[in-house]
Amino acid sequence: MLQCGAFAPDFSLPDVDMEMVGLSDFRGIVVVLYFYPRDDTPGCTQEAIEFSDLEDAFRELNAVVLGVSRDDCLRHADFRDKHGLAVRLLSDADGELCDRYGVWREKESDGVKRMGVLRSTFVIDPAGIVRHALYGVTPKGHAAEVLALVSAMSSKD
Repeated sequence: MLQCGAFAPDFSLPDVDMEMVGLSDFRGIVVVLYFYPRDDTPGCTQEAIEFSDLEDAFRELNAVVLGVSRDDCLRHADFRDKHGLAVRLLSDADGELCDRYGVWREKESDGVKRMGVLRSTFVIDPAGIVRHALYGVTPKGHAAEVLALVSAMSSKD
């Protein structure tokens, strides 16, 4: 489990347009890195839409929002286009980043245990330090909660 105060693990993952995106690309600004289980499911759709709706507010606070799941780039592109999403979606198809951030976990549903992505969000400061590590979040209203955390960070500077 990644802890607050730790350096955020760097990465290089493809986005929906097959462009490689790395955490180090965003040094100097706040990065909201959120992990979600699967494209186009109710909770994941709600979360992505809420983050997209607040994109301008995050940008005003010198922050960028990146969504990560194990879906491939084509599925991400369909998801983005279907819902008009503004957040940048990254594909962690092999699950390496999910492991590094501690979000690949065993889950139980209807008595069946299986591995899956634990919906989680990390707020990373401009120097690459994890300031907030939120595991097991609820999609509804989460983007607004994260925006408040980022805003509070900005007001302390």
